[in-house]
Amino acid sequence: MELHTVEKTKQKNMEIIKLLLKEYEAEFNTTKKFLALVPADKFDWAPHEKSMKMKSLAVHIADLPRWISLALTTDGLDFETTPYTEPHVESADDLVKILEENFAAGKADLEKATEENLNGRWILSMGKQVLADYSKYETIRHSLSQTTHHRAQLGVYLRLLNIPIPGSYGPSADDQSF
Repeated sequence: MELHTVEKTKQKNMEIIKLLLKEYEAEFNTTKKFLALVPADKFDWAPHEKSMKMKSLAVHIADLPRWISLALTTDGLDFETTPYTEPHVESADDLVKILEENFAAGKADLEKATEENLNGRWILSMGKQVLADYSKYETIRHSLSQTTHHRAQLGVYLRLLNIPIPGSYGPSADDQSF
């Protein structure tokens, strides 16, 4: 009886991994459509003085799938010892390439994930200051939420520049396909 319970628990956790993979791929496909539209001649543009420049926002979005791998292959990230360096990009194609590489690595790591991986701790810090203390599962969910959040910001940038917006979770005013 106890072995049966253990097997059911393992199966349930593998279902969670399958669901995460499905969501991860859907977010990747939607994000790819948005990044492909980013005009290089507007990389230095922002809708407001407090807003990120379009290039930095787009690079951040392309980098976010990397957090899946970070969550599953490390115990955390310390910005004091590992400062962020924005990758060099010159075009929307460069953004899509970064996104595709990060997605592929994250997908491979998530496909190998186990129950133990999802339950492990992951700490984001700036030296001694703890910025986030999550389970690895929570870190994965956070990265997916961040992708959605920042992609929506990018959608506003594109709209303000009169660039047609692709649908995300259904049709948009510019893209009626579903």
